[in-house]
Amino acid sequence: MELSRSFGILLHPTSLPGPWVCGVLGKEARKFLDWLAEARAGFWQVLPLGPTGFGDSPYQSFSAFAGNPYLIDPEDLVQRGWLPEEKPPQIPQDQVDYGFLYRWKWDLLRRAFRGFQAGGDPQDKREFRRFLEEEREWLWDYAQFMALKDRFGGRPWNEWPKDLRRRKTLAPPRPEGDANVLFHAWTQWVFFRQWQEIRDHAHRRGLRIIGDIPIFVAYDSADVWAHPELFELDEEGRPTVVAGVPPDYFSPTGQRWGNPLYRWPTHEADGFRWWIARVRQALRLCDLLRIDHFRGFAAYWEIPAEEPTAVRGRWVPAPGEKLFRRMLAELGGLPILAEDLGVITPDVEELRDKFGFPGMRVLQFAFDGSPDNPHLPENFPEHGRVVVYTGTHDNDTALGWYRTAGEEVQRRVREYLKAQGIAFDKEEEVSWALISLAFQSRAKLAVVPLQDVLGLGSEARMNYPSRPEGNWRWRLVGRELGSGLAQRLSALAERTDRAIRTFGDVAPKPS
Repeated sequence: MELSRSFGILLHPTSLPGPWVCGVLGKEARKFLDWLAEARAGFWQVLPLGPTGFGDSPYQSFSAFAGNPYLIDPEDLVQRGWLPEEKPPQIPQDQVDYGFLYRWKWDLLRRAFRGFQAGGDPQDKREFRRFLEEEREWLWDYAQFMALKDRFGGRPWNEWPKDLRRRKTLAPPRPEGDANVLFHAWTQWVFFRQWQEIRDHAHRRGLRIIGDIPIFVAYDSADVWAHPELFELDEEGRPTVVAGVPPDYFSPTGQRWGNPLYRWPTHEADGFRWWIARVRQALRLCDLLRIDHFRGFAAYWEIPAEEPTAVRGRWVPAPGEKLFRRMLAELGGLPILAEDLGVITPDVEELRDKFGFPGMRVLQFAFDGSPDNPHLPENFPEHGRVVVYTGTHDNDTALGWYRTAGEEVQRRVREYLKAQGIAFDKEEEVSWALISLAFQSRAKLAVVPLQDVLGLGSEARMNYPSRPEGNWRWRLVGRELGSGLAQRLSALAERTDRAIRTFGDVAPKPS
C-alpha cells in the first residue's frame, strides 16, 4: 500500500465534546471533521469502536464485529421521534464517567427502542429487518450474548449456567423472539447507521478515517463464546494458554494480557474465514486499518494459563503470510498500518515489508542517545513508508512526557530539535516543536494526538497501560479548537508538503 504525503489527528469519539456524558456520533463529530478539513488534514484516527466492558478499554471489547452503543447520538433518536425531548444529564462533562454512562445510556436506548417499536417509520423498520438479515453471520451471536449478560447481571459467559455457556447449544434466535435480543441487534443498526453518516461527512470534506483493531479478542466476548473451536480452550471453555509479551527492560515479569490465543490450524483449515470477515467488517467503518501488536502475526508469546506472570512463556510461529495472502485474494487490497513497536525481529519486518504495510515510529521513543535509534527521523526508511507519531494513546502527552523525561533526555531533545532548525524557549512549546519535527520528516503520514495540538500536559493523558482502571476518560470539553489552531496546522502542512487539496490526495493506493 502506498500513502500520499499527509497528516492526521488522533482523537477517539468518546473524547469529543458535548452534553451526553461521552462524545457521540452527532453534530460535535461533524464539527470536528469540519475543523480537520480547515486544517487541511487528510485523516481522522480513532481507537477500536467496539462495545467496551469492565475497565472501559476499547482494546477489550465484547465483540470484534459490533459497534459501541455508548457512541449513539441521542439527538438523532429524538429527531426520529423515538424519544421525547431528552435533556442531557446534569453531571460534570470534563471526563467520561463510565459508571454513570452505563446506567444512563442503556436506559435511554431501551426507551428509544420502545419508541421505535411503537411509532417508528415503516421505512426504518424495513431497513432494520434488512440489517438483521444482512448481518446475521455475527449480529445474532452478539445480540444473544449481550441479552444473556443482562440476564445474569453482567457476569462473564464462563460463569453462566452450563447449558448456556456454548452458543451452539441454543436455538437460533428469531427476529420476532426475545425482545432483549432484538434490542441489542437494534442498537447495532442505529450505531452503523450513525457511523456511516459521519464517515460520509468525512469523505465529503476530503478526509479518510484510520481505524484500529486489536490482534487478540477478549475472553468475555461473543466471539469466544460463539466460536470456542477457534481459540485455545479446554473442554470446559477455559483458556489453556493466553497472550502477552515476554520480560524486557521495562518489565522484569513481562505482561500477561490474558486474552485467549487463536487455534491457528483451525483458522487455516477453513481459509481464515473468521479473520477475513473481521477485516471486511472493519473496512466498512474505516479507510485504513491499524492492526495492534502486528508482531503477533509472525510469532506470539504463549503463556500457560495457570502462570501468574509472562515469565514462563515461549515464542510460537503464526501463519501471518498465509493469512494475509488469503485476505488479499478475498478482499482485493489491504490498506493496513502495522503497529510494529517494541522489540521487532527480522521475521516481523519481513512479513510487514512483503505486503507493503507501513510501520510506526514514535518521536517520544527517539531520544535514548543511540544514533541508530529507529525512531529518529534520519533513520526512517528512504521510501518513507512509515507513520510517525509524536505519541500514541498509550503514551503521556508530549508536554507531560518532556516534563518527566529527566534532564539528560530534555537536553537531547533541545539539541536535536535545534539542529533541525526547530528551536523553542519554553517547555510549553515542546509539543509543537515535536509536531514540526514529525511534519518535516520523510514519513509519508504524520499523526498527532489532539492533546499535543492543544499543548496539554499529563492531565490529558488517555491511557496508562499498567493501570487497570481510570483510563480512556479524557474529553475535549471546554477547549476551543477554533480557526487559529486550524490555520497553524494548515500553514505547517503547507510548508512541509502535507496539506490536502483534493479527496484523491489521501486515497491509499494498493501496492
